Amino acid sequence: MAKIPVALQMYTVREETAKDFTGTLRKVAEIGYKAVEFAGTGGMEAKDLRALLDDLGLQACGSHMGVDALTDKLDETIEFNLAIGNPFLVCPGIPEEMRNSAQAWRKTAALFDAAGARAREHGLLVAYHNHDKEFQQFDGAYGLDILLNNSTAGNVGAELDVFWAKYGGVDPVAYMKTQPGRIPLLHLKDMAQDEKSFAEVGEGILDFQGIFAQAEAAGVQAYIVEQDTCARPPLESVKISLDNLKKWGIA
Repeated sequence: MAKIPVALQMYTVREETAKDFTGTLRKVAEIGYKAVEFAGTGGMEAKDLRALLDDLGLQACGSHMGVDALTDKLDETIEFNLAIGNPFLVCPGIPEEMRNSAQAWRKTAALFDAAGARAREHGLLVAYHNHDKEFQQFDGAYGLDILLNNSTAGNVGAELDVFWAKYGGVDPVAYMKTQPGRIPLLHLKDMAQDEKSFAEVGEGILDFQGIFAQAEAAGVQAYIVEQDTCARPPLESVKISLDNLKKWGIA
């Protein structure tokens, strides 16, 4: 079995990229990451960003974007992400009116499925990134499940954030077992002992060995390190996470 690649979600180092986007990408590569997931692309043209990634030996394995990028701007979104070599179009959240009932979730699923069908024609996949609210239940089902169960595998997948699943009262390992093949991206983010703060991967309480054991069946194609807030300098935190993943033989 091929090793699942490990990326960094660049939102973790957003303060650094705001000051020096190119330099921060370079530092991420120097730390040892081989891939990145974007949360904004620094205003760069696609060809320039692709050249930079190639120069740094980095792959794009996801990019976070608003709902409008998957609807009104879908053609533009597809073109840009094809140019930078990114296969995953990830929505990191939706307005409340798109997720406040089972009916709302079904409508959202139809919207994502339509976008995903068009993206799929180009070899791309639409994915949805959860926080805790996606585990609110409607008619006995989690919102995230309504989204996945009312969309087509191959069009729409989940980017499961294990911290936010746990924060929402859901065991990430148990949840992964319920959606085989539907979780192409996994956000690795640890939870501190207080069960509410963020920690570097391997420095908290989450069962990462159980998560890794379930990854293949869940369809995971990339692990993505993210830390919403860091007690240490963010670049130091992301190195600790990568070092721990290396110790486990994951990176």
